[in-house]
Amino acid sequence: MISPHGGRLVKRVDFSEKRIEEAKDLKKKEINLDKYRDLANIAHGLFSPLEGYMDNNNFEAVLKDGRLDNDIPWTVPIVMDAVEEEVSELREGDDIALSYNGEPVGILEISDIYRYDKGKYVRSVFGTDSMEHPGVQRVFSMGDYLLGGKITLLKDPPTQFPRYRLWPEDTRVLFREKGWKKVVGFQTRNTPHIGHEYVQKAALTLVDGLLINPLIGKKKKGDFRDEVIIKAYEALFENYYPKNTATMSIIETEMRYAGPKEAIFHAIMRKNLGCTHFIVGRDHAGVGNFYGPFDAHKIFSDYPDLGIEPIFFRSFYYCKKCRAVVNDKICPHQDSEYQINFSGTKIRQLLMEGKRPPEDMMRPEVADAILSFENPLVD
Repeated sequence: MISPHGGRLVKRVDFSEKRIEEAKDLKKKEINLDKYRDLANIAHGLFSPLEGYMDNNNFEAVLKDGRLDNDIPWTVPIVMDAVEEEVSELREGDDIALSYNGEPVGILEISDIYRYDKGKYVRSVFGTDSMEHPGVQRVFSMGDYLLGGKITLLKDPPTQFPRYRLWPEDTRVLFREKGWKKVVGFQTRNTPHIGHEYVQKAALTLVDGLLINPLIGKKKKGDFRDEVIIKAYEALFENYYPKNTATMSIIETEMRYAGPKEAIFHAIMRKNLGCTHFIVGRDHAGVGNFYGPFDAHKIFSDYPDLGIEPIFFRSFYYCKKCRAVVNDKICPHQDSEYQINFSGTKIRQLLMEGKRPPEDMMRPEVADAILSFENPLVD
C-alpha cells in the first residue's frame, strides 16, 4: 500500500481520563468547530506529516516554496491563530488546553509564537488579496498571531455522519480488506451530476477501487448543504455503482477555495487515506474567476515528488450526436448545437424551482434526493 505523506502516519490521540483531567488545569483557548475538526485531522494522520500547527519556519517555507522546511510538498498553512490579549499571557514552552464549548478537547504544546503578514499569506495561497475571495476574507478575520507546536487530541469532534467518518487507518484497512492495490480518490463539495459520474467511472476503469470523498465543513453561500451531498451520493451508489468497486467516506474540514494550491492539499489528504491516484478536474477548488480552468492541472508539474498520481480531466459535456458524455479529445462534434454542458448554475436553478434537471444532466434518483430538502443550499 502507498506510504503516507512524509513516510509515517501521524497518531497524536490520548483519550485517557488522566490526560483530560490534566488539561482542565491548563490555560484555555476556545476554538470553533472548524478548528476542532482540523485538530482531529492532525491527530488522526489525515494531515501527515504534520504533528501540530506550523511554526514560523514551516509557515514561511510553505508560503515561499509550497513545501515544509524539510522540503516535503505542502501548500496550505495549517495554523492556530490568536489575538494579542491571548498571546500576552503565553510563552513558548507552555501547554494550553484547546476547548470546544468550554470543554477541553486538545492540548497544544507551544513551541513558537509569531506575528505574520496576512497580505503575504493570501497572495501566496490564493494568488490574490481581493476581499471578494472567501479565503482572503477568512484570513483577514483571523487573529494577528500564530501559535506553533505539537498537539494531542483528547476527544473526537461531533459529526452528523458517523457512518462515513473514516480516518486514514480505517480506509487503509478497508482498502486492504477489499483487495484494492490501486485506489482513485474523488474530492467533491457538490451533489453529483452525470458529468461527475462519467469522470469517476472513467478513472475507475484504470484502478481497483474508487473512493468518493465529499468534503464536509464550512462552505460559501450557494454551495450544497452537507446532508444534501451525502443523500445525493447515497442515491447514486444505491442505483448506479457496484458495491465491490466503489465506496464513500467523508473529510471534515473547511473549503479554502485556494484553487491549484488546494488541489495539491486535497491530493495529499487522499494519499494519507491510502489512495494511489487522485482525480483533478476543471477549476478544481476554484471560486469565481480567480483561477484559470486548468491551473490546478499545471501545478502538479511542480511536484514530481508528491507520491500520488493525478488523473486530469478536461471539460466534458453531453453530445447529442455521440449520445454520450464526452470531452473535446474524443468527440469530433464541436458545434454547440450538439453539446449540452453540465452547468452547475443551471442545475441549481432548476432544483431551486422544484424541477428535476433533464436525465442527460442528472440521474432522476439523485434529483429526487436533493428535492426532498426544502432548502438544499447554504444560505
